[in-house]
Amino acid sequence: MNDYIAAILFFLPAGVSNMSPILANHIPVLKNWNTPLDLGKKHRGKRILGDNKRIRGIIFGTIMGGLSAVIISKLNANTVVTLGPFWVGCLLGFGALAGDAVESYFKRLRGIAPGASWFPFDQIDFIVGGLLFVIPFVNIPLWVVATIFVVYFGSHIIVVYIAYLLGLKDKPI
Repeated sequence: MNDYIAAILFFLPAGVSNMSPILANHIPVLKNWNTPLDLGKKHRGKRILGDNKRIRGIIFGTIMGGLSAVIISKLNANTVVTLGPFWVGCLLGFGALAGDAVESYFKRLRGIAPGASWFPFDQIDFIVGGLLFVIPFVNIPLWVVATIFVVYFGSHIIVVYIAYLLGLKDKPI
């Protein structure tokens, strides 16, 4: 059972990063830093990523991923990574947010409105992105990948619903 908990804790920085941009929107110092990630550029007449993807979110989320990995590594003695927890957390966090940005691009191409649900891609984009960015540096067994997918897919749905109830998200899923 401890191995499964360690697997869940290993990927937690990606989950923290994935929700960090929402929190950054409510921090007064960061709130006015509104530079869009796509810099307002268009592809095929549509915004590449839209207004909901901001540079502040990528930076804040990546740093939060790194910091949360450091905290988790202090709590979890089984964490062994060659890069150091901060950098692995940053890779997981940046990868999670990059996966979300790529998914947003495809949503724009399909004509799906910003903030509208695109099930199940909205739930797995950060998982795929986080894993892709960290796999070159960390050997992750297949059972860990499967555990991450099951746990974080389900928890994403729950966390988004809680954020909706708290007024941080406009829609429940």
